[in-house]
Amino acid sequence: METEPKDLIVLGAIKHGIKKFDKIQKTTQIEAEELNKILERLENRGFIKVVEKKGWLGKKIEIDVTDKGSREVDERVHELQTKWNQMSQIYKTGDKEKMKECMEENKSFLPTMMFFGVMDMVMFSMMFSMMGMAMSDYVPAESMPEGADTGMDDGSMDGGADDGGFDIDIGF
Repeated sequence: METEPKDLIVLGAIKHGIKKFDKIQKTTQIEAEELNKILERLENRGFIKVVEKKGWLGKKIEIDVTDKGSREVDERVHELQTKWNQMSQIYKTGDKEKMKECMEENKSFLPTMMFFGVMDMVMFSMMFSMMGMAMSDYVPAESMPEGADTGMDDGSMDGGADDGGFDIDIGF
């Protein structure tokens, strides 16, 4: 069953124990209105259920994944892993054109692969280097994990004299 990449990310977040609307929104970085529509779609398809619980401060609403939703996440993550393995094999052959074509075909899946930790970020960044491109050409900055090499020169990799290393003057 086909689900949109953002739907899958939301479903995966819920499966991994994030059950409150605001925490899902923070984790997935999806606007409240869009997240609400996604949750409605997931509920209509039987992937999630809304559970009302009584707490100290009144009722609280949690979102749980159903068995059907859990199976969907597992199947889709397996598909993503297969796509990543194909991309890795193409990278290892060194065929730039085929790599570029494969990246273009899988462009919509890249943020989802990052979210689920399917891809090796070092190899992913080397794929872009091989093609002479930056990650930001394919993946929006907000979808990239913190610390990922975006290909932008922000000065953080400056190997200047103030790097704390030893500079030895040998007299030449």
